[in-house]
Amino acid sequence: MSSSDQEDHDEDSPLFRGSGGSDGDQHQPRRRSSSGPSPVGEVPVAQSLIKAASNVCFSLFVLAVLVVTVVAVTYQPPDPWLQSSAAITTSLSRVLPNTTFLVPDDSLLPTGEDFNSSAPASAAPRDPDQTALAAAGAVNTTAGSCDPGAPLNCSDPRVLAAVKAFNAKAFFRKSIVFLSYETPVSAPKQGECDVAWRFRNRREKSWRRYRDYRRFTLSSGDGCTLNIDRVGKFRSGTNAARPPRLKGSSKNPRVAAPPVDAEINDTIPIVGSEAEFRKGRYLYYMRGGDHCKSMNQFIWSFLCGLGEAKFLNRTFVMDLNMCLSGAHTDNGKDEDGKDFRYYFDFEHLKETSSVVEEGDFLKDWRRWDKKKGPGRITVRKVPTYKVTPMQLKRDKSNIIWRLFDGQEPENYWYRVCEARAAKVIQRPWYAIWKSKRLMNIVTEIAGRMDWDYDGVHVIRGWKAQNRQMYPKLDADTSPDALADKLPNLLKQNSSFVSMRNLYIATNEPFYNYFDKLRSHFHVHLLDDYKELWSNTSEWYNETTTLSGGKPVPFDAYMRVIVDTEVFYRAKAQVETFNNLTRDCKDGINTCNL
Repeated sequence: MSSSDQEDHDEDSPLFRGSGGSDGDQHQPRRRSSSGPSPVGEVPVAQSLIKAASNVCFSLFVLAVLVVTVVAVTYQPPDPWLQSSAAITTSLSRVLPNTTFLVPDDSLLPTGEDFNSSAPASAAPRDPDQTALAAAGAVNTTAGSCDPGAPLNCSDPRVLAAVKAFNAKAFFRKSIVFLSYETPVSAPKQGECDVAWRFRNRREKSWRRYRDYRRFTLSSGDGCTLNIDRVGKFRSGTNAARPPRLKGSSKNPRVAAPPVDAEINDTIPIVGSEAEFRKGRYLYYMRGGDHCKSMNQFIWSFLCGLGEAKFLNRTFVMDLNMCLSGAHTDNGKDEDGKDFRYYFDFEHLKETSSVVEEGDFLKDWRRWDKKKGPGRITVRKVPTYKVTPMQLKRDKSNIIWRLFDGQEPENYWYRVCEARAAKVIQRPWYAIWKSKRLMNIVTEIAGRMDWDYDGVHVIRGWKAQNRQMYPKLDADTSPDALADKLPNLLKQNSSFVSMRNLYIATNEPFYNYFDKLRSHFHVHLLDDYKELWSNTSEWYNETTTLSGGKPVPFDAYMRVIVDTEVFYRAKAQVETFNNLTRDCKDGINTCNL
């Protein structure tokens, strides 16, 4: 081996690289043979660092994408229309100083249908654009198989297709979702057809369905197409309305029963047999101090009892008889004997909660109870609200009977859900919906304005008279102030045009109070629609049936429900305390509470 070969061999050896040689050799560059290849698989250090850094950066990017995706899927922004059930619970807890409610507010307490709820699978809405396309396709498929000169046959598929296409275009921006159509029927005049359909409003969270039927005037277009020349107003197609049902009496077979909404089933559930009654487990609340209190307190207390029944996995025994507080009556006096079904949807309550009616329950209890022996129905009486639901969880008695015999506020139902129980009992807000009979009135009022109107909520009443708590309210809601403010406020809405429909929800008793607004708007007030609850109305017939033939007055709380719900459906909304006045909703110095 030559000296040069020996030198190259020594420099490439591990020993040479590890020792570093003499001090002078440490600073000499390594020499490699020009003919020898580099070691296989060896990667420079700089390249390894760059690769590691790129892997870390990519991992962080993937992690960030996952986090953003999870947040986007799970985050639900606050509803700009209504509050959540948690917000309602918080707001109500603020008005419980010394465990009692303040004077009832003029605003309506939201119920379960105002909160977010998932849509049932069977009620999936149809997209208006898809409906229009489907309708257009239906028209085209009949081309070449029709006689343009023949009389119009309302059962022709082209009629329904033309109606679907028209509705999809006319109601596209009016929050209406069409769910199903019925076969068109003939109208009195040739060339007219009456068509009925079911729909819902996107601004309702309950997915409750409503019915409309209108009269359409059609004519032949190009080829086999049909043109819609004229459309009637809300529920103008009376031939498509359901015919009244006949009474089952053989003596008067021709006497027709009052027209009813066939989709309302608020019959009282009954216990089928003694064995079924003994097998059941019940929670019975004796009437307490909540009776004849404000509707807000009634709902708050009722949902406490219903929540405890769900926690204990028991059937709640409820009294359909209600007492309407004088705060909600025209004469200012408490009115007993009101039916729960006048104000709330009993059918929905039955579907979401296990309930029985108190009267039938007590009859069955007396009939089937054996005072002695093994067949006796076991009862546990709970004398005070201080016995918590957690202490009753393992009780095996057929009936848990809560007594509320004490003095107010010790005898309020909602006391059961206070203290430690508040962390356990969840009030089932989803179980309480407003009466569908009242909501049908709401739908008809909005439908008569073609779902295209603005709304203003003008709160006056006792608040406007109380200058100490509301120093500016009376002046800020005067006729001159409203005529000056409202046009400017509503012009901020891009859909504003002159002489639009304006619905005014108010507790102002004088009908002509808003006459100065009529030069700017087509003004609508609740009293403009009195025929919807008159003695010839569907609502009157149905409530009279519930009351056993006794006429039911359209009381102040019913007015609040209808007034507020029509306002909620307006395109642009102006609130009293948010827009019209700088006063605080709950009085002076309460705006930040």
